[in-house]
Amino acid sequence: MDAHERHRTRTLWLTGVLHAFTHVYQVALMPLYLLMQRDFKFASVSQATLLLTVMMAACFGPSYPIGVLADRMNRKKLLGFGLALNGLGFAALALAPNYAWALVAVAAAGFGGSFYHPAATAMVARLFPGSTGKALGLVGIGAGVGFFVGPIYAGWRAGMLEPALGPAAWRRPVLELGILGIVVAAIFTWLADNERPAPASERRTVPAGQLFPTPALWFFFLAYCLAFSVRDFAGASMGSLSSLFLQKARNFDPKWTGLALSGIYVAATISNPLFGSLSDGGRKRWITLALVAAAGMVVLFPRVPSHWMIPVLVVYGFFFMASYPMTEAALMESVPDAVRGRVFGLFVMGGGVIGNLSHWVVGMKVKQLGAAAHSVNTYFPIYTGVALLMLVSLTGLLCLHAIQRREGPVALKAAGADSMPLLT
Repeated sequence: MDAHERHRTRTLWLTGVLHAFTHVYQVALMPLYLLMQRDFKFASVSQATLLLTVMMAACFGPSYPIGVLADRMNRKKLLGFGLALNGLGFAALALAPNYAWALVAVAAAGFGGSFYHPAATAMVARLFPGSTGKALGLVGIGAGVGFFVGPIYAGWRAGMLEPALGPAAWRRPVLELGILGIVVAAIFTWLADNERPAPASERRTVPAGQLFPTPALWFFFLAYCLAFSVRDFAGASMGSLSSLFLQKARNFDPKWTGLALSGIYVAATISNPLFGSLSDGGRKRWITLALVAAAGMVVLFPRVPSHWMIPVLVVYGFFFMASYPMTEAALMESVPDAVRGRVFGLFVMGGGVIGNLSHWVVGMKVKQLGAAAHSVNTYFPIYTGVALLMLVSLTGLLCLHAIQRREGPVALKAAGADSMPLLT
């Protein structure tokens, strides 16, 4: 392996580690909602779920300006700074004396998380132009690990400490995860290599506001973003909805709720690189397979006995989480490197903001159920609605075809000949 290959490989795996921490923070609060409600003396659980919605809105809302920075600045430094701020905000949440300070802390944590996806996705796409799906799938292992560790650690740790600390037990795992993220950010900054500049033949200056050369391309791109923001809304709903469903209707405690939710993500460590590699030979059919299978598991989940719920969540996560590296690779292949940060920033901003409204929406919906929230059958139509949203998101593939057909020749010229087989 030559020096260039070692650089690419080391950068890829270190980026995967940051990916893990980015997603740990996005799911760690899910099994802690009811403890937080009691600790802060909230009138309803929707105030607890709103904390996660605020954090995720702050994470995805600034994605476009962060994408601009990712196209113009050192992406390694952006990644290290973002994780440090993310961890600092999480630590501050653990120390928040009241709800107002908790909202400030989660907003700061979310803003730190906004640095990861625009910078990391553009960087990986540049490093691996001929196998973008496989590379993003490997980085996606980090997401699976983070999604798995976040709820299982937070739920287990809080459950262990609850007899001694009472409702405040949620604060300890949140503080520990925040401090660990700051440490990992320092290690990444020390060990990771700076990204090499793109070769002159691949550079292309594109002014802001001209990411796509025609209004038609803008329309198809925005429609693609909207379609997959519906997928994101459905996926985020599964986390918060299942947390409340398991604790209210199935009487799970925080420890077992965290374990169950982690099942959504553990199989992603296998499916992300697997489907990412397979999709290098045909994105659309593999994306369709993954989301149709995931929707089927969503409908099935509330209808199975308690002892089958974790296996169903594992199968659901295996398919659903695999859709992310495939849709990201498809979009990155369709545009030049010079605009990938901004394009992905817009993509993730729409999906993130719309998608993560679901945490608050789910909290309000469960509040409206009243006493019926303790009945399993009450949740059947809600989960069916979530599954239908996943199927609706597949309309985005029609837009992807239009983007690739019109923008493809430009993207290929900028990305290099290695990526040509991916668009055929």
